[in-house]
Amino acid sequence: MSGERWVLLGLAPARAAWFGELTRWTSSGALPAEFVKCRSADEARARLGSGRAWSALVVDTASSGLDRDLVDTAHRSGAAVLGVRAGSSLRDPPDPGFTAVLPASFGREELLNVLCLHARPISRGDRLPASLSEPAGSPWRGRMVGVCGPGGTGASTLAMALAQAMGADARHGGRVLLADLALRADQAMLHDAVELGPGLQELVDAHRLGSPDPAEVGSGTFAVPGRAYRLLLGLRAPSGWSALRPRATSATILSLRQAFSVVVADITGDLEGELDCGSADVEERNHLARTVASESDLVVAVGAAGIKGLHSLARLMRSLAGAGVGPPRLLPVVNRAPRDPRERARLAGALAELAPGTTEVSSPLFVREARVEDCLRAARPLPSALVRPLGSAVGAHLDRLADAPPPMTGPTPVEPGTLGSWTDAG
Repeated sequence: MSGERWVLLGLAPARAAWFGELTRWTSSGALPAEFVKCRSADEARARLGSGRAWSALVVDTASSGLDRDLVDTAHRSGAAVLGVRAGSSLRDPPDPGFTAVLPASFGREELLNVLCLHARPISRGDRLPASLSEPAGSPWRGRMVGVCGPGGTGASTLAMALAQAMGADARHGGRVLLADLALRADQAMLHDAVELGPGLQELVDAHRLGSPDPAEVGSGTFAVPGRAYRLLLGLRAPSGWSALRPRATSATILSLRQAFSVVVADITGDLEGELDCGSADVEERNHLARTVASESDLVVAVGAAGIKGLHSLARLMRSLAGAGVGPPRLLPVVNRAPRDPRERARLAGALAELAPGTTEVSSPLFVREARVEDCLRAARPLPSALVRPLGSAVGAHLDRLADAPPPMTGPTPVEPGTLGSWTDAG
């Protein structure tokens, strides 16, 4: 370790005993490390994002502002995250992704062993963060279908119909969830929910410092009688997005996919990010929709027949394509479509002209108007004329995507002789 030392960033409440001990070890040379103390989680985030190389973030589990986002920021900068149990507690602390956990009375040798195992020493002239690698394995996750559309197109109702169709499919074993992830959440109203919680906000908050198991995730959802799916209630007000931390939100979506065989996500069609408009706040506001759009197996874009409806649908399709939703993962749907086949062909042609960059997308699915008001008022299953065509089309798309060969990600071996050979004749 000649010419190298550990560079440690510390965060703890005032008068934490281990904070002073660590300062004494580093200043006296008993520990080959440099220790930088932070007064708040915001200061720790700023230092982690400064571009300087860090070996580890050593954080007390009782620190204010400690959450999954702070831990993720440290990991992204290449630093290990060492949690220190608060006080004399012997219970396991909440785990937002710690690399290792130390007792409050840890000694110098104990810390040294943990640093040797999990942290990287920094050369004196090194100021660049290490390259980050992907995790070795990916956990199992169920399928996810995003449903979005401009206001008034019936996207939320079609999301309900799709969840009902998936719930009736025996292959999913009744493990189907309708998740209301829209900024203006309407599923509570459409399901006549008496209670407004627990819902999305409570579930995201549970992921700030921990990883609830599938049973805990399922307990935050409600059974919908007669429709064979469960419901996750959404935001109580559009401004509620400001309480959803991005990393905790992403972890929540992953947990939903681990707890259910199919997740039908009702999302908003706003997908602008910082690169589009220069605002990090806008990207954070749209984090739910952007995450679902990028990670879904299929995205259903809903529009209405007519001049305004087709224009809005084409704009949404272009926005989804710009967000990385490729043609195989995009299914346009025209809701309340006319019955006349010639009129439907005209609508399909007009949509292709309005969205020229999406020519490889599947032909739109036409869903005729159905009487759903009475079903919603009486809490009955939605009519099969609405449920069956949508479920069949989405199921067929998902099966095709599952059967498609994986994309080529690296060099492919070539068998000798398959490329021909050079001859004297040239």
